[in-house]
Amino acid sequence: MTAFLIPAFVFLAASVVMVPIARRLGLGSVLGYLLAGMAIGPAIELVGASTEHLREVAEIGVVMMLFLIGLELEPRVLWRMRYKLVGMGGLQVGATALVLFAIGFGLGVDWRTALAIGLILSLSSTAIVLQTLSERELLRSSGGRAGFSILLFQDIAVVPILALLPFLALAPVISGGETPEIAALPGLGGINLLAGLDGWQAALVTIGAMAFVVGAGVFLSRPLFRFVASSGLREMLTAVALLSIAAIVLIMEGVGLSPALGAFIAGVVLANSEFRHELHADIEPFKALLVGLFFITVGAGIDFAVLAEDIWRVLAIAAGLIVVKFAVLYGVGTAFRLRPDARWLVALGLAQAGEFGFVLITFGLRHNVLTPDIGNELSLAIAVTMVLTPLLFFLFDRLVMPLVGASTSPEPPAIEEHAQIIIAGYGRFGQIVDRLLKSHGYQTIVLDKRADLVAGMRRQGFEAYYGDAARPETLTSAGLSEARLLVVAFHDLEATRRLITHARSVNKNIKIVARVHGSQHVHQLYVAGADEVTRETFDSALRAGRFALVSLGVHAEDARYFSELFADEDERMVKKHSSEWDPDTPAYLQGAYLEQTRRVASRVKSGAENRRAESVHALLDAAAKKDGSSDK
Repeated sequence: MTAFLIPAFVFLAASVVMVPIARRLGLGSVLGYLLAGMAIGPAIELVGASTEHLREVAEIGVVMMLFLIGLELEPRVLWRMRYKLVGMGGLQVGATALVLFAIGFGLGVDWRTALAIGLILSLSSTAIVLQTLSERELLRSSGGRAGFSILLFQDIAVVPILALLPFLALAPVISGGETPEIAALPGLGGINLLAGLDGWQAALVTIGAMAFVVGAGVFLSRPLFRFVASSGLREMLTAVALLSIAAIVLIMEGVGLSPALGAFIAGVVLANSEFRHELHADIEPFKALLVGLFFITVGAGIDFAVLAEDIWRVLAIAAGLIVVKFAVLYGVGTAFRLRPDARWLVALGLAQAGEFGFVLITFGLRHNVLTPDIGNELSLAIAVTMVLTPLLFFLFDRLVMPLVGASTSPEPPAIEEHAQIIIAGYGRFGQIVDRLLKSHGYQTIVLDKRADLVAGMRRQGFEAYYGDAARPETLTSAGLSEARLLVVAFHDLEATRRLITHARSVNKNIKIVARVHGSQHVHQLYVAGADEVTRETFDSALRAGRFALVSLGVHAEDARYFSELFADEDERMVKKHSSEWDPDTPAYLQGAYLEQTRRVASRVKSGAENRRAESVHALLDAAAKKDGSSDK
């Protein structure tokens, strides 16, 4: 236990100190994690094999990140991105690899090694870039979407690069005289489902693995999630979400594919699932923790002793790589006619090497494509470029944007598409509100924690999702920060109050409509931040009172006027004096409340008398006009 707790304590302590400092200085959390790793690496001897093992575990956070991004990308949205995905991504990877190959070959490096270096360094850091774009709210800008397309293509490109590297071996690999087998990505357990297979057999197994991931997402996931959700145990849905991620990692690593790519595809498949928002809420905390650990291991993996021996050569490689990738990316942005601000964002944001570079270097060393000296230098150079990435974003914010004079404000959503209306709870109250809104052409997102109800609604074509809307994470995933209206249709008063308080703190401009059973609770919801509170007993009693007036001989229009006047006056009184309401004291003992109630009654009585007087005058005027016309 102590052997685990000591490193965990050191990791957490370094993060708690460095990350808030970096955020306060405007450098972002990523640089804080990297600096924390650099600080604690030498102290607890995390360089070498221990860092590699930790990084392998932490890379699950990158896998989770791609899974969550896939959840936000419906297949039709991904299809709309196909031109940028293939065009920009393919051009960037190909051009960067060719330029780096030419530089390496010109410096006397063997052409096979030079080509391998070009391919390895053409990839950028998905984890750092997406995390930084998300923190700065740039992911949905023009440059953010273009950068995401390039990163996604790079993750796909890992597969053919892995297939190509063994053919670039400098000398035959000693393996008993046989042709080297296709190896899985180095990772958890070293599983290899392709061992001993011929090329065509390996291809079939690989295609079958991808088909299984897609098929399981389409046909198996929903019945499984519904079965687990029916238990009513929230932790079981979290467990099945983590189980899904673990299964994807094992399958993808077993066939030598990128686990992140497999997770992304699984996320896209589940993007239309009713469990989408609950999955997002369950996985997000684990993703954030493991991605932070990944950044720490990158910083801790920098061997300063080795770096000091050849620091100028490593820094030259890192600086040269950033310059080359910046030039290529800026050219790609120009070719695809991106706005100047988007062009700079893509060029500076993706100018580093990526985390898959460590995996590919290990793979290249295993197959004798790279020499140990070159592998060490490349690993250090990749780590240096990743550490410098937050500074490049800082440069973009402070120097580039003032000169360009453009705005990176979000364009119409392409990666995330949320409805403008969220209905939390779909009982009898929520159903009526939803039907009324839909009848006027509004699109809504319904959240309810009854899996059978949600499944039935989706079969009828309604946009409903399984999830506990009382959880802030679920509301965030449903697009709370961008929504125009939130309808809270819970029975639980305390859950309603907490939800309203959270929603108001996240979105100051959102309109919130809530329901309560009795009038004694309405004050608490107004204080929490609700704009309108529907009191079920009040509204039903008001309707009954209107019918009572009609039955006593009052004209129907007058009865409607009297009831609406009473409701308006009472609503105004409740909103005005909600802060004075004491929920622990009975209403008949609260003097201020009783005084306001009497004032409401007086104003309503005065309004009713004025209405009757107006009616009498109207009748007299009508009679006078009638008499006048008769005289003529």
